[in-house]
Amino acid sequence: MHAVSQAANQPGGLDWSRTRFHAYSGDPRKLKGYLQPGDVIINSTGTGTLGRVGQFLSSPDGSPCMADGHVTIARADLRDLHPRFAYYWLASQPFQEYVYAALVVGATNQIELNRERLGEAPVPLPPLDEQRRIADFLDVETSHIDRIVAAREAQKSILKERELSLISETLSGGESLQGSRSTGMPWLPAIPADWKIGPVYAYFSTELGKMLNAERATGDRQRPYLRNANIHWYEIDVSDMATMSFDASETRRYSVAPGDLLVCEGGAGVAEAAVWNGEISGCYYQKSLHRVRRVGPVPVEWLMYWLRLAKHVGVFQADGNIATIPHLTGEQLREYRIPIPPDGDLRVAALNREVSDLLSLVGRLDQAQALLAARRQVLITAAVTGQLDVTTARPAHDRDL
Repeated sequence: MHAVSQAANQPGGLDWSRTRFHAYSGDPRKLKGYLQPGDVIINSTGTGTLGRVGQFLSSPDGSPCMADGHVTIARADLRDLHPRFAYYWLASQPFQEYVYAALVVGATNQIELNRERLGEAPVPLPPLDEQRRIADFLDVETSHIDRIVAAREAQKSILKERELSLISETLSGGESLQGSRSTGMPWLPAIPADWKIGPVYAYFSTELGKMLNAERATGDRQRPYLRNANIHWYEIDVSDMATMSFDASETRRYSVAPGDLLVCEGGAGVAEAAVWNGEISGCYYQKSLHRVRRVGPVPVEWLMYWLRLAKHVGVFQADGNIATIPHLTGEQLREYRIPIPPDGDLRVAALNREVSDLLSLVGRLDQAQALLAARRQVLITAAVTGQLDVTTARPAHDRDL
């Protein structure tokens, strides 16, 4: 029996990649959370995810399915509400705005859906025949958009594969490996014979940041600091900075300078890394991050790319146990052995240019996806609120998006 957790990132289907299978010998229809075809699943927790919806039609293999406690099941009363119309209404802009205006409870980072009040949410009820026409129209329109979205996601996957291929080629020498030497890494097995292999500590200095506590969060010398949430592959987001008290004596130890590499120490983003370019002045970093500085023949980006490839092949997984939060301790980071070329600066500069070009293409695809998502939302909202007469609208295959 499948157990569905959160609904998909965008309205239209469910994210089956996050399901789990559980053996159960009884009648699953008696279980709380048993899903029936046509049920709408609403994400019930999380900033940025609360309110997202998907519609359950069947599990991938047709077996019984239930929802866990992170989602709410909305089941239409078939006497006056068509299930597909209900799904589109719950995905519409008015309902999504209503969720955050009237149905959210909890603190900023712990928000939840008020399930008791969900039943009071308004639902438009045109005649059932009209609901069916609207749903039929939106099925065609959204399917057309979803196919384009899927095609662009496939393009992004190809670009990601190219990125990883370029990194692997650079880290392994990118030439014929005649006269090569073994690295001891199955995922990066050989490098040119004139390259070195050594521990990270021989080529970089690494330090963990300052531990946060209640006293430091309210001290007199509040300064912005970086944490896990700010660091992503190749980029540092400074739009949401927290502050902590840092004494003048701690400036050298816990501050960041242009050229520093920040590496996530744990969590889902473990090992993700980006170079600090001095986006804001007087910035520090928390204990959830490693600060890496160059002391040897290769720039910090060389280690960043090594970490990128190593994470892709699963080096930092927590012993394969999905219930365990992965960690990259300071000792582990320092002891990893990495290949070291004699011309690291030149190789990194070339790779930086190629990866930057790929990321630019990915950014353009993301912009196009955002426009499609907005168009999808506008169509759904206009149709379910009666702003669009679906009986006269041209089908998607008759016009360009």
